[in-house]
Order: sequence, then structure tokens, then C-alpha cells
Amino acid sequence: MLDIMRKVFLAGLGAMFLTKEKAEEVAEELVHRGELRRDEVKNFVDQLLAKGKEQQNQLQETVSREVNRWRTEWGLVTRSEMAALEKRLAELEARLASNDQENDNRAQ
Repeated sequence: MLDIMRKVFLAGLGAMFLTKEKAEEVAEELVHRGELRRDEVKNFVDQLLAKGKEQQNQLQETVSREVNRWRTEWGLVTRSEMAALEKRLAELEARLASNDQENDNRAQ
């Protein structure tokens, strides 16, 4: 069982984008080579897919953390921050236009 766990771990390194069908193919190949018993296939596939999902989550967290770090270091803004700035700018422009119109009306 320790050997199987080692193989699950090693296979898990590449399992990040592994489909269930591909995991089943890997398991069947191990059965064919005598390295996995037929009754262990389901557990092997489940472990392989779970490891892949775990790695996807870890990768997503790492990428998100790095993007946020770069964003902060480079002074970049998010879409929501940009939208808030655009809204604020539009409100200021509207106020200026309104003030200009009031000033024009007073001058007449």
C-alpha cells in the first residue's frame, strides 16, 4: 500500500488537470502491469482526482496571491476600482458642466 501511495503522490503531481477518464486509464495500466489490484482501482482514481483538485486549489491560491502582490507593487487597479473612478469622474464632470451652465445663465 505504501508503494501505491507513493505512486498516487507522483501521479498526483501531474494530476492537476487530470480527467476522470485519464485517471481510470492510468489505473487500468497499473492493473495490467500488476502494480495495482482491481479492487483498488476506484480508491486509486478517487485519490488521484482528489490530489489533482487539491493542487488546482493550491495553484489558484498561489497565482491569486502573486497577482495581488504584483498589483500592489506596480500600483495597478482592479476593474471595480477603475469603475468606481470612472463613476466619480463622470459625477465631477456633470457637476462642472452644471456649474458652467449656471455661470453662463448668470452672465446673461
